Amino acid sequence: MDFLPKEILAYCHNMTSNNELLEELDRETNYKILMPRMLSGKLVGQILKFISNIKQPKYILEVGTYTGYSAICLADGLKKNGELHTIEINQELETFCKTYFQKAGLEDKIKLYIGNALELIPTLNYKYDIIFIDADKKNYCKYYELAINKLKKGGCIIIDNVLWSGKVTKVTKKNDLETSEIKKLNLLIKNDSRVRNTLLPIRDGIMICELL
Repeated sequence: MDFLPKEILAYCHNMTSNNELLEELDRETNYKILMPRMLSGKLVGQILKFISNIKQPKYILEVGTYTGYSAICLADGLKKNGELHTIEINQELETFCKTYFQKAGLEDKIKLYIGNALELIPTLNYKYDIIFIDADKKNYCKYYELAINKLKKGGCIIIDNVLWSGKVTKVTKKNDLETSEIKKLNLLIKNDSRVRNTLLPIRDGIMICELL
């Protein structure tokens, strides 16, 4: 997942702003929750914060909450009366997330939905300024199409893990389902006249698209 030399990556982490609550969340995720590498992490989290603070969104949608790290980062730039709606399929993570949303003082700004995002997104009657997708990769193209229909003009979709540990660059006779879907998504976005985009080689790859 990390493409830079370890020394460079460590230096980047050391030279990036700290947040005690997010560091605590990171540690507890690693101690208590399965697959802690799914956590967005410090570098991605800071980018989400920057984008949110620049956009000053009224509404944010997140697809894939996990333990709430990215939601807390994204909520940092919400308008005073703004809301973040986040969808997580794993009900076992609900209490963990809500505990940290409360610690962050965001319990009134973050609404957590438990269920299947493919079913829930069409029921949300909002237009979002930012949509962050970081859920099961096999449905990435479906999430993208659902998201773009919920996005305000000038809003952005941010998608994590679009380099998929470098697998997207490998030429093989047959890719696994997740790799094939991510490659399909990246090509779809590049050729989509509705958006302009950039793919950043940070951590496992971040795609940022702006709706024209």
